[in-house]
Amino acid sequence: MPKQDLREAAEDFARQLEREHGVRSRWQGDTVQIKGAGVDGRLSIEDGVVDVSVSLGLLASAFKGMLKAEVQRYLDEHVS
Repeated sequence: MPKQDLREAAEDFARQLEREHGVRSRWQGDTVQIKGAGVDGRLSIEDGVVDVSVSLGLLASAFKGMLKAEVQRYLDEHVS
C-alpha cells in the first residue's frame, strides 16, 4: 500500500478514536501520538510497515482484548 494511503488510513483512525473515545492525537512526521484517559499510544508508518504501540492504565487494561481487536479490525479493513 502506498505510504500516502497508509497515512490517510492512520489519520482517519486517529479521528475516529478522537470522536468515539475522546483521545487526543498529534502528528509528528509519520507518527501519531494518541493520549487519553488511561491510554498512551503511537502509530507510526515506515517503509510500508504500520507499527502500533499502546500503554494502558489500570482501568483501561480491563479492555485490552477489546481494544486490540478493534485496532486489528480497523487495520484489516483499511490497510492492505
